[in-house]
Amino acid sequence: MDSFPTELGILTCLMILAASLWIPYIIGVNTADDTALPADHPDGFVRVGNHRNHRAWVGRAYRAHMNLLEQAVPFAILVLLVDRLDGFTALTYWTAIAFFWLRVAHAIGYITAWATMPLRPLIFVAGWLCCLIMAYSVFAAA
Repeated sequence: MDSFPTELGILTCLMILAASLWIPYIIGVNTADDTALPADHPDGFVRVGNHRNHRAWVGRAYRAHMNLLEQAVPFAILVLLVDRLDGFTALTYWTAIAFFWLRVAHAIGYITAWATMPLRPLIFVAGWLCCLIMAYSVFAAA
């Protein structure tokens, strides 16, 4: 049996993160203080899609999850393409590791609000650059 490439292991961890990042949002929604709701709220609870009625960190948790999905899906497809082409290199190895930790830092920084302007957008752009590097690796392996 061939060895399991690090890039696929990192991709697995990234998908676990993506599949789990809904948890902070749901915890925030379900622990909302009812007194924080507008007096005319029709059914007594905060609707999931209306982030203006939530505490600030809850809305940030939702957006962090969406931001992760925006980058994780293209990155995952690119990693799988490189794998299909048997094109993993030292560049793809370090790019996958960097991408994962950038996404962890982005999620934590977004939810907790410690990563403000310009840090959070810079982390996002660095993740985008990782996607471009992985796309380059697809073409280089073809």
